[in-house]
Amino acid sequence: MNVPLYLMEDGFIRSMGLGSGFLPPCSIILDSQGAYVDPSHPSDLEDMLQNAEITPALRQRAAILVDRLQQLHISKYAATTSQAPVMNLPADRRIILVPGQVAGDLSVIRGGGRITDNLSLLKEVRRHNSKAWIIYRPHPDVEAGHRAGHLSDPVILSYADMIHREGSMSQLLENIDEVHTLTSLTGFEALIRRKNVTTYGAPFYAGWGLTTHRGPSLPRRERKLDITELAAVTLILYPIYVSPETEQRCEVEELIDCFGNASLWQPTCAMKLRQKQGQLRRYFTHLISLHRTPHA
Repeated sequence: MNVPLYLMEDGFIRSMGLGSGFLPPCSIILDSQGAYVDPSHPSDLEDMLQNAEITPALRQRAAILVDRLQQLHISKYAATTSQAPVMNLPADRRIILVPGQVAGDLSVIRGGGRITDNLSLLKEVRRHNSKAWIIYRPHPDVEAGHRAGHLSDPVILSYADMIHREGSMSQLLENIDEVHTLTSLTGFEALIRRKNVTTYGAPFYAGWGLTTHRGPSLPRRERKLDITELAAVTLILYPIYVSPETEQRCEVEELIDCFGNASLWQPTCAMKLRQKQGQLRRYFTHLISLHRTPHA
């Protein structure tokens, strides 16, 4: 039987919580060519970025969408209208954000190039930026205790100047100059907020002339894109969105409207139990790390 096969993953504006915390996604990706995070083969996303026509109407829609994401501080897992917390950062040093990723994640294994873990990335960023102020942000799934990739604070602070855990990613991006990452979606979120991004792996947003690229060669990506074109394909043309209110397919703008309704995002019993499980796992991981000698 000739049955078409699609790879399904979470979209780039997902929900008001984590999939590992049992909150269903409000956007999904169906790719007929395989994982878009694997640069060894083409994907529907790569083909769209290479070939899609960006009409004036689509460009205007994407520009308005990007403005709303910034104003409402919407990232993959969160949205907030609260005031960004004040960060005491040095004025005379470049502020670099290094987002942690999940150990063993397909995007790291297939797209990370020669770097495949958070500590190696931190070392590489520090090596290239000896005078910068480096902020490390643990991945939310790892921080919640649901996924692997934990680094102890002493190890992190051997290469970073501070660890940031509170507040939304969107708010944090307002306070930094650059993002240095393997393949994290944070790099994309930084680009649409007009921040400089350096990639050490091969994420979907690298190779189009928008990043400083230190990762593997990306010869198929010949087109030069601007930020609005990248957003139009990645946030409008590629994903499928579902309204948490109607449970029906919707447009991205309708989903964004739902972020303002707290009643749609109340945790279920299963989600509360999952949160407790993650807290226990994180606690025991911390105990184990205390009995190990930190190594750099």
